[in-house]
Amino acid sequence: MASEVYEPFRKGLPPLRKYWRTLWNRRAFIAEYSRSELHEQHFDSVFGQVWLILNPLLLSGVYFVLIVIIGGHSDTTRYGHLTACLFLFYLVANTLQGGVKSVTAGQRLILNTAFPRIMLPISATVVAIFKFIPTLLIFAILRTVLGLPVGWQMLWAVPIILITVIFSLGAAMLISCINVYFRDIANFLPYFTRTLLYLSPILWEASAIKPQLRKIELVNPLFSILDSWSRAVVHAQQPHGSALVIAAAWALGIFLLGTYFFLSREREFAVRV
Repeated sequence: MASEVYEPFRKGLPPLRKYWRTLWNRRAFIAEYSRSELHEQHFDSVFGQVWLILNPLLLSGVYFVLIVIIGGHSDTTRYGHLTACLFLFYLVANTLQGGVKSVTAGQRLILNTAFPRIMLPISATVVAIFKFIPTLLIFAILRTVLGLPVGWQMLWAVPIILITVIFSLGAAMLISCINVYFRDIANFLPYFTRTLLYLSPILWEASAIKPQLRKIELVNPLFSILDSWSRAVVHAQQPHGSALVIAAAWALGIFLLGTYFFLSREREFAVRV
């Protein structure tokens, strides 16, 4: 009977070549595990998919009434910006929400099966992506109704989504690992995401921010991502090169940090969960 030995995490990272090869061989398991998570959340039902779309749509509608209508403005572009950025923000928020308990919720699996534990936050990210896909179709219809401009610059949405997924996966790995040691982080997460929502260019556009407050662009990892997203899919403009560089740097930095932190400690999860 074959056995697998895990050395203490203080030894450092596991053999990465073997680890990534094992992870690739388990890709079918990731797909099935993600599918089961989606089924548990009723994603395969009509009402489950409708709610995924209605939730950010209703939220954007409320903010539109409070900020634009009551404020004395009537700008369809502002509503397009609100909706588009909320949809992308929910991709990040759903990844964090699913990722934070991905390790602790997989306690029985961890204790009884030998597999790369990083599959758990990856599955949470896959689930969030599948939840995000229907919102793209809804926004495509919405922007047509609103009469927003169309141009080839909208193709920048593809690398922006890729950057967002890399950032979300890194954040999911990081927060899932932290939650193993500090379980209260899951209770703090909703307040963190809400704060991130208010500090990101969602309720307001990045172009409207005062010059003296532009430093927030450097400390908020979602600022450049959402600004670039709005310029591409709402205004059909090419995102600023500096914003894309900042967004990619944040995504890559969080991804590398999350990967290292997770891999260096995953062999201790069995005695922590």
